[in-house]
Amino acid sequence: MAISISTAPTGPDLTGAAPPAFAPLRTERLTLRPLRAEDAAELHRLVNDWEVAKTLARVPFPYPRSLADDWIASTWAQLAAGTAFHLAITGLDDGREVLVGCIGLTCQAAKREAELGYWVGRRFWGHGVGPEAAARLASWALAHLELDRLVASALLDNARSQAVLARIGFREKGEGVRDFVSRGGPMKVRLFELTRDDLPAAVQAEKAAPPDGGTPILLVSACALIDPEGRVLLARRPEGKPMAGLWEFPGGKVAAGETPEAALIRELKEELGIDVAESCLAPFTFASHRLGERHLLMPLYLCRRWEGRVTPLEGQALAWVRPGKLAEYAMPPADKPLVALLRDFL
Repeated sequence: MAISISTAPTGPDLTGAAPPAFAPLRTERLTLRPLRAEDAAELHRLVNDWEVAKTLARVPFPYPRSLADDWIASTWAQLAAGTAFHLAITGLDDGREVLVGCIGLTCQAAKREAELGYWVGRRFWGHGVGPEAAARLASWALAHLELDRLVASALLDNARSQAVLARIGFREKGEGVRDFVSRGGPMKVRLFELTRDDLPAAVQAEKAAPPDGGTPILLVSACALIDPEGRVLLARRPEGKPMAGLWEFPGGKVAAGETPEAALIRELKEELGIDVAESCLAPFTFASHRLGERHLLMPLYLCRRWEGRVTPLEGQALAWVRPGKLAEYAMPPADKPLVALLRDFL
């Protein structure tokens, strides 16, 4: 797997400093957190192992002890800038935190993609650390960063890493060549890609078996809340939901026996903590879109009056956006056609 852990420029002197603020990502067994200066010795011990280093593109072997300090310092600068997210993978051993390996994302903003890489110390192999850590970081990245895809690579003879990537939803995209510092030159690799549609949660949600006799209709109500300045509210789908990380108009599914207006009033209360009267919901347009084996029908309402303060009660990010800027936000396919209509109307 490719992970930048070798030739990064020497970082600033961080003696006595703390890593940048970053909320650790947790799984059932693991924690993914920023590296600390005190991790350097153990990091060096784990990665200075030919069986580990030979699978990593940018890791020299032998691995100098001083390089661990320099690399950790460089990861802090990248994390603070949001250009890369290199994290320690840790677990607990009799209640004591233990460094297990490292995992990272290197972002390419112009391509709206990031490269995923990781390594695990040899004594922790065979315990499912790789897929558990990689799935957590991939899910977080697509939900919280301005990305459309993740990419990764693995040596042709590294069946273990290829299996990890396939297990968490990555699709094979062919072969390529990468320079491997530890091996002294170019090596053939297998290339992989992951989009939101490939995440297991999204696939399961969108492939519900249709009933006999036709295509099931998914009815969803959405609302363009418009503030006094003429801005429109967008909400970012949180991690764990299908299409996490995309921006959409607030709303949700219409339950059995509900009207679209009643469902929207309920959803706006649950998601944003505001009270909306049905008389303040003005039908505007609708979206009709194929969604897996179902068909989405989504009426869009306009609302300029509500009671209460708009609050993200489900941990979702919110943005008040000028109509002319709506097209700059990555949205689900069903929402995109509504943008031009809103822009022209407002």
